[in-house]
Amino acid sequence: MSTKDKLKILIADDHPLLREALQRAIAVEEDMEVIAQAGDGEEAVKLASELSPDVIVMDIVMPKLNGIEASKKIKEIAPNIAILILTAYDDEEYILGLLDAGAAGYLLKSARGHDLVEAIRAIRSGESVLHPNIIAKLLKRAMEAPTEEKKLQELLSERESEILKLVALKGMSNKGIAEKLFISERTVKAHMTNIFNKLNVASRSEAIVRGLKWGLVSLKDTTDKFQD
Repeated sequence: MSTKDKLKILIADDHPLLREALQRAIAVEEDMEVIAQAGDGEEAVKLASELSPDVIVMDIVMPKLNGIEASKKIKEIAPNIAILILTAYDDEEYILGLLDAGAAGYLLKSARGHDLVEAIRAIRSGESVLHPNIIAKLLKRAMEAPTEEKKLQELLSERESEILKLVALKGMSNKGIAEKLFISERTVKAHMTNIFNKLNVASRSEAIVRGLKWGLVSLKDTTDKFQD
């Protein structure tokens, strides 16, 4: 695989040993490469702006700028960059805060190197790295919060809207959606790419969050059409 076809990864963590361990885990994968390392949040923002990585593996607790604030700044500068948060905490409200900051997903620091590379691949393939309980919490929060006013008429095609609802309400994988709609998995991935572009996001998790905030998905969509 040529260098230009590989996923470009930026690692942001203030512990050199952990950065090196993460880099080693990624270096053995043929489809991805680490293009830079950042030791604090400010450096992560700077390198993200200069290098445009596909995915940033971001620690939360860092000097100068923590991972959440760095993620917010990076998403403002380059919404097409997906951010995978490394955290030691799995409290649901805490995770929801990370998603609100623009994270594509999260990985516990107790995870193995294999889990890291699979999470990176999942994000870039339009798959979810969120537990179903987190998606359920997002739906509950959306019910309680006012919908942002946006000009959403015809933002998504009928098929794209259908797929986004299956993703948000049912937590279905690309394969599951393909089987339910009788289309190929490749076609589902193409629709997910279009959804990402139209919503100006870089991952399935962000698409769910933005779809809920913008009123593209709501619990009233849970009709017989989406039942098993």
